[in-house]
Amino acid sequence: GQCDVVTADGVLRADTAFVTPHDPLRVVCTGDWVAVEPDGNPRYVRTYLPRRTAFVRSTSSKRSEGQILAANVDHAIVAVSLAVELDLARIERFLALAWESGAQPLVVLTKADLVPDPVTLAYLVQDVETAAPGVPVLPVSAEQGAGLDVLAAVVSDGTAVLLGQSGAGKSTLANALLGEDAMDVQATRDVDGKGRHTTTTRNLLAMPGGGVLIDTPGLRGVGLWDAGNGVDQVFAEIAELAEECRFHDCAHESEPGCAVLAAIDSGELPERRLESYRKLMRENQRIVAKTDARVRAEIRKEYKRRGAIGKAAMEAKRGGLR
Repeated sequence: GQCDVVTADGVLRADTAFVTPHDPLRVVCTGDWVAVEPDGNPRYVRTYLPRRTAFVRSTSSKRSEGQILAANVDHAIVAVSLAVELDLARIERFLALAWESGAQPLVVLTKADLVPDPVTLAYLVQDVETAAPGVPVLPVSAEQGAGLDVLAAVVSDGTAVLLGQSGAGKSTLANALLGEDAMDVQATRDVDGKGRHTTTTRNLLAMPGGGVLIDTPGLRGVGLWDAGNGVDQVFAEIAELAEECRFHDCAHESEPGCAVLAAIDSGELPERRLESYRKLMRENQRIVAKTDARVRAEIRKEYKRRGAIGKAAMEAKRGGLR
């Protein structure tokens, strides 16, 4: 494959043949720092530097593989449209991957101009804050410019990635931050607020006030990928309560002395939060187990291959001695 590499001399087209391993998590992706041959036609990417952060999701394939969406990201912006009903569980899913990546998450509520009543808008922000403890939640209107100065200041000191479903307003938001129509924009369906994939590739764009923005295609599937720590951070209050449970391996189902269930009964913890936590933890445990099984199977396959090569070499050697 090929990629565009931004250098001091401009954008170069480079071939990635020398850095295309079998491991899908080690392929070159948007945000990577790479070393490219200075001359040659074509130019080749020879290596890439270790990643500080990496945003990874699981693929829909049956091989239980991860897909890396962006690397060396400082801010993970989760774009959520206010044109449709809030899906708090989906926001929690995005945030689990964002925390796991090592980046600082930020939830941006786009199309805030569609909620003209400030009291209603404040309630919506509060609802999202309950699903995003420790994460800034910023309502923004790209059409009216509201909130853009705050968002630009947040992401001006590093690399930010825009994440969200198609129709969330990511391309419109990117254009507003860039101060130009760098990204195509399409209308969303009135029936469900979803849009087509305006962005079909991941783009790395320099912002006028400093910083770099990575725009990603709309994500229909957001599967977890070894994101146990990220899930714990999204549900920090549950992790904190779990330390008070009678049993250290409490599953918070029906065990006696469960502090989490006690918090549900007292109204301290919403039951929806616990159900979402359970769902994400079960999914993460399944993908980790499937990944471990796949890795073990591939190791066994490699050992068999090497054994067959060694056996063939020994037989050839014996044949030569006769």
